[in-house]
Parts: sequence; structure tokens; C-alpha cells
Amino acid sequence: MSKTLIRGAKVLGGEARDVLIEGETIAQVGTGLDADGATVVEAEGRVLLPGLVDLHTHLREPGREDSETVLTGTRAAASGGYTAVFAMANTFPVADTAGVVEQVWRLGREHGYCDVQPVGAVTVGLEGRQLAELGAMHESAAGVTVFSDDGKCVDDAVIMRRALEYVKAFGGVVAQHAQEPRLTEGAQMNEGVVSAELGLGGWPAVAEESIIARDVLLAEHVGSRVHICHLSTAGSVEIVRWAKSRGIDVTAEVTPHHLLLTDETVRTYDPVYKVNPPLRTERDVTALREALADGTIDIVATDHAPHPHEDKDCEWAAAAMGMVGLETALSVVQHTMVDTGLLDWAAVADRMSFAPARIGGATGHGRPVSVGEPANLTLVDPAYRGAVDPAGFASRSRNTPYEGRELPGRVTHTFLRGRATLMDGKLA
Repeated sequence: MSKTLIRGAKVLGGEARDVLIEGETIAQVGTGLDADGATVVEAEGRVLLPGLVDLHTHLREPGREDSETVLTGTRAAASGGYTAVFAMANTFPVADTAGVVEQVWRLGREHGYCDVQPVGAVTVGLEGRQLAELGAMHESAAGVTVFSDDGKCVDDAVIMRRALEYVKAFGGVVAQHAQEPRLTEGAQMNEGVVSAELGLGGWPAVAEESIIARDVLLAEHVGSRVHICHLSTAGSVEIVRWAKSRGIDVTAEVTPHHLLLTDETVRTYDPVYKVNPPLRTERDVTALREALADGTIDIVATDHAPHPHEDKDCEWAAAAMGMVGLETALSVVQHTMVDTGLLDWAAVADRMSFAPARIGGATGHGRPVSVGEPANLTLVDPAYRGAVDPAGFASRSRNTPYEGRELPGRVTHTFLRGRATLMDGKLA
């Protein structure tokens, strides 16, 4: 049985402790632990967190392996400290059947850099007209519990109601991409002062907020769970806060890029900043940070959206929407939330591990750093400072908005059930 001793790490940012891993589990937590026969990781000054869980990742396989594969995407996840990711359904073919979700799930098991939990499509082909095989996907080997047409909104209220009713039977959740399509026809960026000055089609906040308002009311009516993907506006925050005050079973996520970047970046006309939903205003960014801090927003999710060079190195209107995020997420959260005093490391563990695992039902993940628990762990050096260099990414794509930007923190080690997937910053 393999043994690893992590010596002197600040568990969840607290007191320094030694953590002994034996096989797949945490065997001891204390001080002065015996290192006999163990690989020793000297972790003084570093923070030990439970393995991160991403509820919103695009792995692109099957169909767009030029952008990403399950292998490259999970290697990127391990590099970023993740031990589990939820793979979105907008693949080719769409993950709307038991066969496709099982294919993605098995690829994750074969590659072994992190656990891959497929997200099933809500509607056939993401077309919004007919419910997909929700029950069959849940009963499959993949055991799907999260369903989303992400990339498209389930804009038909009747279809959304039926989906909420269906997943209620087995404790599932519908994750909504909140975008009223009629209000965003031709939209290129956030609607506001900057869009008017640049002459780009505006994407109004109400297009997101109106769908969220409708869906929390539907969830209340049905008595089911709804999750809001990549919430991006101050108004959306207020709607979710109101819904929670009524006891509605709603959860919400924010992306790292919406915690840091604003629509002012679009003045460069660089398509690396083109994303769905669009980057919003400084006021929105402030509201999102405060909502993540007070728990109105439950989790951070990357919306890791890889694209090949040719889909981004073009004029703004023709460029694909999306950014890679798995390998920079924790650094951005440290920069925007920890270093600003809005969250401590224990709260980061909640927003990036405990809560997403709970929402998605990721068994064995999001667990305490305690004896007998699965050794899914992430070790972070918070003192590190360095410029982002996408040339070193494990992801197949390089469409990061942070190239050359100095960010704090670096994941040095990731353990999946006791096995190092990342050791001293290098993939195992």
C-alpha cells in the first residue's frame, strides 16, 4: 500500500498539520507523524484543501477533439487542483442519451486524472422542443443527476416545468443557462455605455434576469431543484437572494472571469474576451463578489470553454464565445476573494469543493480533510506570484484572457484517491 506524508500544511488555511495518506484514504491527521516508508511532501506555508470540484466544464469530446479531449481536459483539471469535473452536454453528438453519457464517463475512468461526471442534456439535441432521455441517463452507468442545455437556454416554460418535475423523482437538478434568446439576437457584448461607444450589439442584463425569475418561480411551484449557471449581473444576484429568502431550492454559480474582468476589456476588440454570458460592469463584478462572500452565490464554476486558435484569432463578430479556466480558477479566486479579505481558505473550500460536490452528488468528493475520508486533496502555494503563460497549459486550447497577467497562488500537488495526479507542479 502506497503511503504519502504531507508535512506541515495549513489544513483549510488553519493550523499546520501533517496528513498521512495510506492507499486511497486519509489515515492520520496530526503533528509529528511518522514518515516511515512514506513519500514525504514538505508543505510548510502551503494550504491543503479538499480536491476541487467543477460543476461546469466543457471537455468537447465527442466531436470537437480539436478543442479538447477528456484526456487533455482532465489533465488541465488536475493541474488546477480539481479531482472531479462535470462535463457539459453540448458535444457532437449531444449527450442526450445513455450511450453518449456512458462514453464520456468511461473515458474519464480510463484516463484517471480526475473523475468525470457527465451532465445530460435537458432536451433532445439541445433544441428545446422535446425532453431528452433523463431517466435513462440517470439509470445508466454514468448515473447522471445534473441536466443542462448549457450553451442554449431552455426558454420554453412548459418544457422547463416538465424537466423540473421529471428530475424531482430521483433528486436531480436542472442547471439553466439563463439567456432569453429573443432579447439577445445579434448580441455581442454587455449592453451599456461601452457597447454603445464600440457599436457592438448589446446583451441586456434583463435577458438573464427574466429567465432566472421565471425559473425560480417554476422550481417553487414544482417543488424541485434549479441551479443557475454562470450568473453575471447584480440584478440576478437580487433575484436569487429573494428566492432563497422564500425557501425556494435554488443554487447559483459564478465564474472566475466574471469575478475579475469587466466589459471595459472589450475596448481592445480582442475576441479572447468574448464570452457567454458577456463580461459585465464594475458594479456587477462588485455585486458578484459580495454575493459569493455572503453565500447568495453558492459556488465558483469555471465554464472552461476551450476553442482552437482559428476560432478566436479572427474578427470579433465571427469569434467563438468562451474562455479556458481550469488551470487559473483558483488563482483568480485567491486574487479576487482571498487577498481582498472577502473569503478565507475554509470558505474557498466550501465554494469550490464542498458545495459543488453536494449540488452535483459527486460521491467521495467535497469531503473533510479527516481520518477515513477519501484522499482527494489539493495543495496550494498561496505565496507564489507569476505571470500566466498559456504555453504551459495542459489544455489543448489556449484561449485564456489572463495571458501575461500576474496572478497569485499555484497548485503544487493534486491527489485523486491517494494517487498523485500532480506532483511539484508537474503532471504525473
